[in-house]
Amino acid sequence: MHPPDRSALALLAFPSRPEDRLRLALRRLEAALAAQGDAFAEWRAALAALDGAVTGLHEGALRYQASLAATAADLDRARAAAQALDATAEAMRALAEGGARG
Repeated sequence: MHPPDRSALALLAFPSRPEDRLRLALRRLEAALAAQGDAFAEWRAALAALDGAVTGLHEGALRYQASLAATAADLDRARAAAQALDATAEAMRALAEGGARG
């Protein structure tokens, strides 16, 4: 096993006086609170983006529903027109058969 390279070692100085340790702890607490505030702000931004995406999805679903309703109405009209044409064709066939016999 090789001995550790002295240049790779980084020593952290630990304050020896209680006041210095308290200051260090407070600085670290302030840094942690700032990081937490940043994380919370990012979380709120992500929630706002999610809200926008969900709203867009909802609006898209409503447009799709309206499109399906319009398509169903078009199909109903087409079915009625096809039935009317079928009835007309049937009547013309009956007339043609009746005229051919007479």
